[in-house]
Amino acid sequence: MASLGVDSYRFSISWARILPKGRFGGINMLGIDFYNNLIDALLSKGIQPFATLHHFDIPLELEDRYEAWLSPLSREDFQLYADICFKHFGDRVKHWVTFNEPNIHMMLAYRRGEFSPCRCSGGFGNCSHGDSERDPFIAAHNIILSHAAAVDTYKKNYQKEQNGTIGLVLHSPWFEPISDSKEDKLAAKRALSFFNNWISDPVIFGRYPREMVEILGNILPEFSRKEQEKLQNTGVDFIGINHYSSYYAKDCLFSYCDVDPGNGTTWTEGSYWQLSQRNGLPIGQPTDLWWLNAFPEGMEKMVNYISGRYNNTPMYITKNGENGVDVRGYFTWSLLDNFDWNYGYTVRFGLQYVDFKTTKRTPKLSAGWYRTFIAKHKKINMVTSSSNPQKSAY
Repeated sequence: MASLGVDSYRFSISWARILPKGRFGGINMLGIDFYNNLIDALLSKGIQPFATLHHFDIPLELEDRYEAWLSPLSREDFQLYADICFKHFGDRVKHWVTFNEPNIHMMLAYRRGEFSPCRCSGGFGNCSHGDSERDPFIAAHNIILSHAAAVDTYKKNYQKEQNGTIGLVLHSPWFEPISDSKEDKLAAKRALSFFNNWISDPVIFGRYPREMVEILGNILPEFSRKEQEKLQNTGVDFIGINHYSSYYAKDCLFSYCDVDPGNGTTWTEGSYWQLSQRNGLPIGQPTDLWWLNAFPEGMEKMVNYISGRYNNTPMYITKNGENGVDVRGYFTWSLLDNFDWNYGYTVRFGLQYVDFKTTKRTPKLSAGWYRTFIAKHKKINMVTSSSNPQKSAY
């Protein structure tokens, strides 16, 4: 990392490595030592740690005892785990992320059954248990309130002394209407609400998006007045944007869509059809992955959309924002070839090639390009004077 010239590194802490049995067992001090050593090594090279508390994993004990995120008990466990991390690492970690991409996690774990705990119902996937039209919203509700509990703990007990910030990272695709029809334009708005704003609206405003409330009715859990106030008072210090690609949205609410569930088409998904092509042409420059097309305009539109919706809340993203958007840093995915939740070791996103038999790392051409690029752009003309742009790896 030091040879790349980056000054920050985003990594995830494994909950199960710190508390293998949640609150039903003790702290694994070997896990604490592992992350202390990592943090100290980063700082010794002038690299700031960005620590994520949750990246799709949870102690198995909690799944076995009460079905993890489907139970309100998960909030208490997450708050305890977060408190332990703040206490042991917060003197050196100044940037915290509560959850990484909880929106895509809920979709793939509780709707399609592709991620653990593999819950879904007929038509959405091949699972032995689950309810694809209810479970994602219950689990997301508990994650949202777990975020608020962790932020509340940090701001009340640690932030003033440790002088850090805390936020949330979302999977944030942009959606373009597939036509100029009113129905497809509304479909694109619904797609943004059901995909992105599903999590960020309650975290910041204390309520779910209007489009979701109108369509889902009592399927969507409700926040108590006390919970609403807590969400509004805790909020986020920043929003992290993981933007991979953009899509077209086709209306399926007022029009018939002959497609299997899972791409937004059912009413509990927002009744839109998520498409990568229009008239046989991809939305952007194709890559080796069918779902990943390079569409820079989508990145800019997403950043400006989030800035406008959430009062220019500071952001950390992987590409430039314009028009007065408060962009604080840029992370590239990823530092190393790694294990992908969908593709295993078959897809390589890293700047460093990893031989998985020997673990030897070899810089790719992209590593050299990235090193040269950030060396030439150390001074970036940011609109907001308080911004502190950072060149980063993840």
